[in-house]
Amino acid sequence: MILLCHMKHVCVIKSPVGNLKIEEEDNQIVKIAYTKEDVTEITDTLLKKCADQLDDYFRGNRKEFDLPLFMKGTEFQVKVWHALEKIPYGETRSYQDIAQMIGKPKASRAVGMANHVNPIVILVPCHRVIGKNGKLTGYGGGLDKKKYLLELEGEHHGIFDIGEE
Repeated sequence: MILLCHMKHVCVIKSPVGNLKIEEEDNQIVKIAYTKEDVTEITDTLLKKCADQLDDYFRGNRKEFDLPLFMKGTEFQVKVWHALEKIPYGETRSYQDIAQMIGKPKASRAVGMANHVNPIVILVPCHRVIGKNGKLTGYGGGLDKKKYLLELEGEHHGIFDIGEE
């Protein structure tokens, strides 16, 4: 009998949008999520690299991430998340745009649901998806965080009203 042992490493870092919990498994980032947990020590090389790249991003010095990711989800969800990765820094797309990108033009609502359960926030930029009317729509971390991330990326400074959903 062969037993596979999966090593999982976790850390919590401080960021301008609140604390972020980063999880690494089998040398791949499997989760980045907002958390209220306290900051922890980073004891893993990949987690340190991820934390450094996020720090560079928040300082405005990084537009792309160079990290191995593994996204756990349904085939549809993974297609949506890979489409999100193709949205350029500083740009936005609508849920309908993403549905069309994955060849399911009538699946805007399902795209929204997949966006909502994105396991790797910021690196898989679900914050770059807005309503067809150009308004900010739901974001798991809160619309204030979505607005911050979009404004950080520079193209939309001051144009979003976070009171609209």
